[in-house]
Amino acid sequence: MSKKRVLTGITTTGIPHLGNYVGAVRPAIQAARDEDTESFFFLADYHGIIKCHDPAMIHASTQAVAATWLSCGLDPERTTFYRQSDIPEIMELNWILTCITSKGLMNRAHAYKAAVQDQNAEGGGDHDQAIEMGLYSYPILMSADILMFNANEVPVGRDQIQHLEMARDIATRFNSRFKPLFTLPEAKVDENVELLVGLDGRKMSKSYGNTIPLWENDKKTQKAVNKIITNLKEPGEPKYPGESPLFEIYKAFTTPAENAEFTRLLADGLAWGEAKKLLAARINAELAEPRERYAALTARPAQIEDILQAGAQKARQKARGFLDQVREAVGIRPLK
Repeated sequence: MSKKRVLTGITTTGIPHLGNYVGAVRPAIQAARDEDTESFFFLADYHGIIKCHDPAMIHASTQAVAATWLSCGLDPERTTFYRQSDIPEIMELNWILTCITSKGLMNRAHAYKAAVQDQNAEGGGDHDQAIEMGLYSYPILMSADILMFNANEVPVGRDQIQHLEMARDIATRFNSRFKPLFTLPEAKVDENVELLVGLDGRKMSKSYGNTIPLWENDKKTQKAVNKIITNLKEPGEPKYPGESPLFEIYKAFTTPAENAEFTRLLADGLAWGEAKKLLAARINAELAEPRERYAALTARPAQIEDILQAGAQKARQKARGFLDQVREAVGIRPLK
């Protein structure tokens, strides 16, 4: 029985924070340990330059994201871990798929429609003028990422389901027009994956400025945790879930029994300040060893590069032969 292929892409546009760790990194690495799964993880740096036009950030993020996944337990021997830009076969497949994708399909993409709506709100002339082709064609490149390795499942948030549906549409059109080569991927939306709330109770996001850093030291983690919003209840007054994001963040780092005890302590009057110390201690305890590994890796970026190049070699071995089949199917073949 062949293994199920699961593919995960991580865009290189920022430095990972605690919400990324809880919502994406930790569950994906746990899932990759399944003996019946063949996992592909890639740094989506070509996707990154669609919205991020700061070369220094793309470069720094590539290192930080790679070091994050490796430090948190991603095993490059058991998985295929690579940088998107190191696999030229993906970009060639991207062009082949572009040639068979209808403009109408791309016109329906949520990101494109939202960008047009923003332009309409600003007024002026041609509302497509400020929309670049990277944004417009993003779903095709994502399709190439997925279809190149015939992934069976792609873990995504609900905002990405449409892109998986587009990948299936594109694959179906190719399979019908030329040859049935592509597996139709399934979107995997795990309702049990935690979306960590931020300091202000909204989703933890760098755009909101409400994140807790992942790779800072214990003291800076405590300083960030201290900024979690609470009410004005004094020590001794009962405090309940819903009154502060503190409860939800603590839950992400404990067992159900431990979380119940924390909730009881606050209901019995534990001070907010003491509760924040307990939370920071939990976070720092879980991340102590990963932080050591992260510091060691980022101090030796050449080691990260070696791992990525080994992963690229593994990925290209799979991609090259399959792309040859795709080229043959569309008529790009040697003259004999």
